Amino acid sequence: GEFRRGRRMAPPIALLLGLQWLLAGASSVRHAMASPSIRRIQARSRAPMQRVRCEQDTETLTKWKGAAAISGLTSEVETKIDVNEIAKLLPHRYPFALVDKVIEFEAGKRAVGVKSITMNEPQFTGHFPGQPIMPGVMQIEALAQLAGVVFLQMDGAQPGQTFFFAGVDGVKWKKPVVPGDTLVMEVEVLGWKPKFGIGKASGKGYVDGKLAIDVKEMTFALAK
Repeated sequence: GEFRRGRRMAPPIALLLGLQWLLAGASSVRHAMASPSIRRIQARSRAPMQRVRCEQDTETLTKWKGAAAISGLTSEVETKIDVNEIAKLLPHRYPFALVDKVIEFEAGKRAVGVKSITMNEPQFTGHFPGQPIMPGVMQIEALAQLAGVVFLQMDGAQPGQTFFFAGVDGVKWKKPVVPGDTLVMEVEVLGWKPKFGIGKASGKGYVDGKLAIDVKEMTFALAK
């Protein structure tokens, strides 16, 4: 009879022991979760991170314009003289052809031209390693070539004719011109003597609307 009673009592005892073990484990988990370090981790990992992510996404979408919109900023800029026509007017060739296109032109008076600055240009190998900057003298040369586009279409000159610098006065550099910049240049004829083949012009260059170079006067002489 005791043996049978023992068998009937065994399951309740095992059940009680199992419940005690589960309760002890749950208590340990609650104790661990209640610790200050766990609470700090929980506090850091909740909603604020999601709000920050949403704010960042909204800010990115507000600033993002896309290639089409950015490209469209110059949609109203018309090319008056392209690079192929410039090559017929100027004797300069790579790596010293420094006018990519002319976007405004008044015969015998003035012109606006563009020079895109790229890292592929050989002068940046040595000017300067680790800090490429378009040499100031090349900026003046680019302005001179743009002036040549005007002068070589005037009476007393011929397209493709060689012309030389005779003087430069009042040069001021305002900011560095570096690869990735677009140098927008403007020259204005100050004087032209067709009999002697001597011309004078002023010039300015801008990057992102800011003045980069200002030349008060450049003097040119046609090769005879």
